Amino acid sequence: MTSDTEEEVKQTKTERFATWLMERQEKKEAKETSLEALMKFNIFLSIGTLVAVAGSTAANYIMMAYTWL
Repeated sequence: MTSDTEEEVKQTKTERFATWLMERQEKKEAKETSLEALMKFNIFLSIGTLVAVAGSTAANYIMMAYTWL
C-alpha cells in the first residue's frame, strides 16, 4: 500500500514538472516570436533608410552626370 502511494506522489511530481516545462517552453516561444517581429521591423527600417539615403545620392549623381553631358 505504501509503494502505491509513493508511485502516485512521484507521478504527480513528474506531471507537475512536465507541466512546468511545457509552460516555460510556451513562454519562451512567445518571447522569441516578439523578438523575431522586432528584428524584422528593424531590418525593414534599416533597408528603408539605406534606400532613402542611397536613392537620393544616386539621383544626385544622375543629375550631375546629365548636366555634364
